[in-house]
Amino acid sequence: MSRKTTDKIIFEHIKVLDAGAKGVSVAKAPDGKVIFIPNVVPGDVVDVQTFKKRKAYYEGKAIRFHAFSEHRIEPVCEHFGVCGGCKWQNMNYAQQLFYKQNEVKNHLQRIGKIELPEFEPILGSEKQFFYRNKMEFGFSNSRWLTENEISSDADLGNRNALGFHIPKMWDKILDITKCHLQENPSNAIRNEIRAFANENNLEFFDPRNHEGLLRTLMIRTVSTGEIMVLIQFFKEDKAKRELLLDHLIQKFPNITSLQYVINGKPNDTIYDQDIKLYQGRDYILEEMEGLHFSINAKSFYQTNSEQAYELYKITREFAGLTGNEIVYDLYTGTGTIAQFVSKKAKKVIGVESVPEAILDAKENAKRNNITNCEFFVGDMKVVFNESFIAQHGHPEVIITDPPRDGMHKDVVEQILKIAPEKIVYVSCNSATQARDLALMDAQYRVTRVRPVDMFPQTHHVENVVLLEKRK
Repeated sequence: MSRKTTDKIIFEHIKVLDAGAKGVSVAKAPDGKVIFIPNVVPGDVVDVQTFKKRKAYYEGKAIRFHAFSEHRIEPVCEHFGVCGGCKWQNMNYAQQLFYKQNEVKNHLQRIGKIELPEFEPILGSEKQFFYRNKMEFGFSNSRWLTENEISSDADLGNRNALGFHIPKMWDKILDITKCHLQENPSNAIRNEIRAFANENNLEFFDPRNHEGLLRTLMIRTVSTGEIMVLIQFFKEDKAKRELLLDHLIQKFPNITSLQYVINGKPNDTIYDQDIKLYQGRDYILEEMEGLHFSINAKSFYQTNSEQAYELYKITREFAGLTGNEIVYDLYTGTGTIAQFVSKKAKKVIGVESVPEAILDAKENAKRNNITNCEFFVGDMKVVFNESFIAQHGHPEVIITDPPRDGMHKDVVEQILKIAPEKIVYVSCNSATQARDLALMDAQYRVTRVRPVDMFPQTHHVENVVLLEKRK
């Protein structure tokens, strides 16, 4: 160990031990504290320079490699290590799955502290790249510069960027040439927009001074081949806006839905904005087992369509429906799971707090000629009163797929009062799932657990749990 005058400590010959939270790897310092290190793989032996010291841990970066892990592979993306997206691209896929399964197991055992069955093997994704159906990019007039660019005397030229935010830096955008997360023509569309905007002097957004024209770009694709493009402008400039949108129509006639939004507010979220349709229709259609689901600019839809299908099949299998059950689908969103399981159920009741999502769910059910699904807007913790249950029937099965925060404890209490025979709990955060399972442990035992990898090259993992009423 050596110490620099800046008080940045260097630890030498440190073996990376584990993959930790948020895709950062974990090692132990000689003093016993944990060190969090990005862009390394368990099994690497490195010298680490720390840049943050806390009571229980250090944060650092690898400045020299003495040995490489047997699980290390060459990242395919030129932006790896700077872009914060695919943090595990340097680790082979089998090992990614190992750490994801491990994380779920650790959370359920350590936080849940409940009796668990043997875990079923994690379901890997057939596609390890080009699997996302939605990507969002930011424009900036001051692109992120690499250390080499900063130290060189070369003319840096045009500083405009269209790409991703640098992690923890709200005003810095990394210019992206090729992203390996979304199928073509995603890269072609983004690169064409950047080139055309530069050639025609369309101003890229300045996030510090809050000026410019081009703000964000969203591209959505689906397995049917339909494409949605939404460009967010900071201000209205009809001539420049139409110049760009007309160019896109001419260059990419296969765009199904071309939309735009004018947003001059401080943040760039579109959910409170009026979205305008420029060409085509205001939604694209995803297909699954003959069912069609419309996805509009504000819709939530699982971002890996092909693996979502596998996730829903596992959910349906865990529910074990015979055709006679009343099913409640909580946090139903646009009703995808509800409609997917409906052919095996007597009736499905979907509940969601977002009114627009329920409108979509009803529209999708009508499109799919599904008559045994009903959808309701409501706050989950107040909607399940006695009159609601009396009106819609007592569920034999509850499916719940809450956001990352898990279920509100009042929702858990409501479920325990309703006391269905089975609960299928789908989660994108096994830590909050474990907390909720512990709350239900007195009445329900966990009988099946299966993690599903929706996001290869990242640390994220979904998990499906079946709970059955204790006899």
